[in-house]
Amino acid sequence: MTARVGWPDVAKGVCIILVVLWHVVTKHAIGVEGAGPITGAWATLNAQLLPLRMPLFFLISGMFAGGAVNAPAGLSWRRRAGRLAGVYVIWVVIQTIVLAWTPDFDTARAENGWQLLAQLTISPTNLWYLLALAVYLVIARLVRRVPTRVVLPVAFVIAAIAGAGLVPDLGNLWQLVQNMFFFLAGLRLRSSIERFAAASGPVRTLMLGGAYIGAVGTVGILGMRQWPGVWPLLAMIAVAVGVAACALLDRRAGAIARPLRWIGQRTLPIYVIHMIPLALIDGDLRGLGWITTPAVEVVWPIVLTAVVIVSCLAADALLVRARLGWLFDPLRAVTIGSRRRPLRFPRTPGRR
Repeated sequence: MTARVGWPDVAKGVCIILVVLWHVVTKHAIGVEGAGPITGAWATLNAQLLPLRMPLFFLISGMFAGGAVNAPAGLSWRRRAGRLAGVYVIWVVIQTIVLAWTPDFDTARAENGWQLLAQLTISPTNLWYLLALAVYLVIARLVRRVPTRVVLPVAFVIAAIAGAGLVPDLGNLWQLVQNMFFFLAGLRLRSSIERFAAASGPVRTLMLGGAYIGAVGTVGILGMRQWPGVWPLLAMIAVAVGVAACALLDRRAGAIARPLRWIGQRTLPIYVIHMIPLALIDGDLRGLGWITTPAVEVVWPIVLTAVVIVSCLAADALLVRARLGWLFDPLRAVTIGSRRRPLRFPRTPGRR
């Protein structure tokens, strides 16, 4: 049996933590009355990680989608895309119901049937990653016989167009469009990415990190963020840093890598649930002045991110015990007598 490669799970763990932290800061911390420059610094730091979080997540997803995309019968990719789309629909509806009780929480929510229909189709919500994966699987299957030298340049141009702000501002549709390049890159270049990860050491990682910091600074100073091609190029550097750093952590820092791998194997429930406990906590804490004291501002985003993640995993365990595991794998609901096989994204080596 081939030994399980750990760094993709480390990368997934890092990405999901950064996703939750991003929402903690942008949807809660900066909205607290009296928030000071420390919270502003948290927001700035999170903004610099935008080219890393989702592109790296999609790269990993693409790396382990080959079996489904290239399956001769075509059933595998249909089932996986159907699961992802089903989970998206289920949790958009759940969020719509729950978030109706937290009207002051700063996130999009449907207020009527037409808005809900739009969120399920052309105007994705904060759960857009699930819908994007389903769409990417369909596209990857359709172009599976097109040479990589054609597919990736076309996908890059599409990413450049979206990154330049030329896609209609419909919820997270622009993010869905611009990140397809990284999914397809992971799918088509898996062996190259694995070799790159295996060869990455401290020197390469530090050099890439320095290059990314320099690139981010240059883009910010010159106002180049929406220049055509800048965003995907910046994200490519960020993803290279992420792969190298996660591979290095996995090999040399087991005490850090082990909990990240553990979280990385449980990304789905964290992703689909996290906005709900965050909204409820935000409502309970709104107006409390102690949150804006400097000492608390330093650690509060980290503490709240941890609380939200633990809440999501606890909710997942309770739902499974209540025989509601199908909320994370709706196709399971029509499989009588099958044991629970929860949907994980992306698939990782060694997963059965």
